[in-house]
Amino acid sequence: MTREPVLTFTDRGIWCAAGGFYIDPWRPVDRALITHGHADHARPGHGSYLATHSALPVMRHRLGDISAEGIAFGETRKIGQAEVSFHPAGHVPGSAQIRVAVNGEVWVASGDYKVEDDGLSEPFEPVRCHHFITESTFGLPVFNWQPQPVVALEINDWWAGCAAAGKTAFLGAYALGKAQRLLRMLDTSIGPVLTHGAVEATNGILRDQGVTLPDTVKADAGIRPKDYPGALVLAPPSALGSAWARKFGAQESAFASGWMQLRGVRRRRAGDRGFVISDHADWNGLLSAIRDTGAENIYVTHGYTDTFAQYLNENGWSAEVVPTQFEGEAPDQDETE
Repeated sequence: MTREPVLTFTDRGIWCAAGGFYIDPWRPVDRALITHGHADHARPGHGSYLATHSALPVMRHRLGDISAEGIAFGETRKIGQAEVSFHPAGHVPGSAQIRVAVNGEVWVASGDYKVEDDGLSEPFEPVRCHHFITESTFGLPVFNWQPQPVVALEINDWWAGCAAAGKTAFLGAYALGKAQRLLRMLDTSIGPVLTHGAVEATNGILRDQGVTLPDTVKADAGIRPKDYPGALVLAPPSALGSAWARKFGAQESAFASGWMQLRGVRRRRAGDRGFVISDHADWNGLLSAIRDTGAENIYVTHGYTDTFAQYLNENGWSAEVVPTQFEGEAPDQDETE
C-alpha cells in the first residue's frame, strides 16, 4: 500500500494532511506555518499562524491583528500526527526551514535561504531529511557571490566617493533583511545614515528584539538634507529617483541585489551602481545546502526551476519542479514594507 506523501503541493500551498496545516500558503487557510515575514511567504487571511518568535514581530507589523503563536528554533511540536520543528534558514532575521516528520519520513520545506553567515540573521543550519523543498532564485552557475567583506568595501568606497563629491548616496534594498544587513556593513565614519520610513519601521522592530544596528535618522518630510552632508540614504528601490529622493539634490543611486550580477538587469534598473549581494543562496550555496541534507528527493520551487532541476537529475538526485506562488528576489520586484 502506497503511503500519502507527508507534504503535497496544492493550489493553496504546501499541505500536510497528517498535521492539518499548510506551509507558507498563498490563499487563506485555517492553519498556516510560516517560514519568514516577506510578503510572498507571510500572507494575510489565515485563521492561525505559527512562526519563530523572532519572525513574529515583523509579521504582526505587516499583517495587523492576527492569531499567531511563536516557536523556538529547534523546538519539536506535535501537530496532529506530524512532528514539526523550525530551523534557521539564514535568509533574514527569524527565517526558518520547517522540518516535518511523520512515521519516520522526514521532509524539510526550506522557504528562502542562504548559507553565508551575514552576522544579522540566525545562521543557516543543515537539516537531514529524505525530501527537501528548495528555492532556486539564483539557480544558475553564473550566480556566484563574493564574500560579504568584499562587497562591504565596494559599497563604502562608493559612498566615500559620493561624500567627497558633495553628493548624497542612495542605496536601494528590501526593507526587511537586506537593508539591515547593509546597515551593519556600512562604515558610519563616512557620514550619517538616513532611512526611508519603511526601512526605519523595520529597524525599530528589530531593535526592540535586541538586534544591534548603527544609529539612523528617519528621512521624513521634515528633514533638511543640508543638515546631513555626506549622508547615505537606505531606501526601497522604488523610492530611488522619486520626488522624495530628489529633494536631496545632487546624488548617486545604487541597487544591492543578486540580480546586479546580470548586465541586462543593471541597465534596466538604471542606477549609477549595482552591488551584487543577496539574501538568497547562490549556485554553490544551493548545491551545498542540498548535499548537506542527505535528501535523495528534491522539489524545486521559484527561480530557475527547470535548469536547476535538470542539473540535479543529471547529478544523482531525483528532482522535480513544483508550482508555487513564491517570488524570491525577482529582478524587477520591489518590497517596501
